[in-house]
Amino acid sequence: MSRIKLLGAFAALGLLAGCVTGYNIDAAKEVDAGGGSAFNAALVEEYRDLTVFEADEMYDWPDADLFARKALAAANGETVLPEDLANWDLPVDKVDEIAGYRAELISLLDANARTRVPEDAARAQGRFDCWVEQQEENHQLDHIAACREEFLAALERLKVTPAPMGPDRFTVYFDFDRSNIRPDAQAVLNDAVAAAQSEGVSEFALTGHADRAGPPDYNLRLSIRRAESVRDYLVSRGFMPQNVSVAGRGESDPAVPTVDGVREQANRRVEIIFQ
Repeated sequence: MSRIKLLGAFAALGLLAGCVTGYNIDAAKEVDAGGGSAFNAALVEEYRDLTVFEADEMYDWPDADLFARKALAAANGETVLPEDLANWDLPVDKVDEIAGYRAELISLLDANARTRVPEDAARAQGRFDCWVEQQEENHQLDHIAACREEFLAALERLKVTPAPMGPDRFTVYFDFDRSNIRPDAQAVLNDAVAAAQSEGVSEFALTGHADRAGPPDYNLRLSIRRAESVRDYLVSRGFMPQNVSVAGRGESDPAVPTVDGVREQANRRVEIIFQ
């Protein structure tokens, strides 16, 4: 990333001499990709490969550290998003194209691509970040082309895989141990509101869920709070509270089965069904 690379040329050796950068890179090379969702496991592999390439072949320590941190976050069950273009100094004539594809990728990921086709979804995100990083450097044209073409191929696979949910059912996701509506969930809720209004729907059934990273009784209460947050959002958009039923299943009905104690993004959710 540009703001880091300004220092990288002068401080690379110092960064590797026992600081956090070197630790992150070494840790990402050894991190266990299992134990979480299939998407996060595949994403760990994508970012591990990028870490190794940037560190061992390109000697680009700042970007190797960036990808290493994303690998470690994915291994920890965190929500890891495609790169924010505001953090990159991209050629002006490439910004609109890349921004458009990022928006399309985010839309597909939010439409359950992470769960439906986890390996293709992770491949698309990893290759997108590869494209962004290479495009900022803008001098190895074969690397830019390879990342871009591999991203587009993965993106096409996401688009041709049918989604199992119809227009009368939506799912929103939550951060670990949180019940607040995050921006991607708000976008899904806005789609649900628009669909309900176009179909004349005024009643909803909301079911909250949690992953298995906490005690069952706590997760039950957390799942209810998540459903209540969605209810409050729907009420704020003009729907009557008595027409929105709320239930919580805690960790008892996971979208992705895991062993106890595992953080799993796909299980931290509220399912919205039109009545």
